[in-house]
Amino acid sequence: MSLDAIIAFNAILIVALASPGAAMLFAMKTSVSSGRRAGAFTGFGLASAATCWTCAAFLGLEAVFAVFPWAYTLLKISGALYLLYLAQATWRAARQTLGHAPKGQGRAFLDGFLVNMGNPKSMLFAAAVIVVIFPQNMSAAEIGIVLINHLTLEVIFYTFFAFLLSSPPARAGYLRLKPFFDRIAALMLGGFGLKLLLGK
Repeated sequence: MSLDAIIAFNAILIVALASPGAAMLFAMKTSVSSGRRAGAFTGFGLASAATCWTCAAFLGLEAVFAVFPWAYTLLKISGALYLLYLAQATWRAARQTLGHAPKGQGRAFLDGFLVNMGNPKSMLFAAAVIVVIFPQNMSAAEIGIVLINHLTLEVIFYTFFAFLLSSPPARAGYLRLKPFFDRIAALMLGGFGLKLLLGK
């Protein structure tokens, strides 16, 4: 495994992280509504789940899904239903005033973890990237380096994101437009859930 492979993997990962999606939207909403600590722990949960999917890709879990397609379908449906639940809860909370108690760290981590674990397509994406970038028959130590690199990069990205979006101007803007913002977020989360549920 070369340094060039790690650099290429990180470049693709950064592009994927910056792309609009359920993970990015959920991290953004948590950061502005519940503060930087909750946003950072949500990002840690998202990063942990994404790293798990990368590990699964190295272990060849896509082959298991090919043999047992019902397992992939079950996981995909579960993830879609969770996103639809989040969409419904966000829509209902649009008119509610923001509470003073921030979201707990454990709950923030779990929410982020479940959002990304509910999307098995993340593993298929990781598998495609791994096949192109990394050589076959990598050692356990080399795979461990890639996984630690993946987790570290995502944690840094989401922590920076949380600090940026939890600033007083960002929070004040969110509070001003909370009903509108929450309903847009609910529609987008619901759209991601339906796309996951109905997509192949």
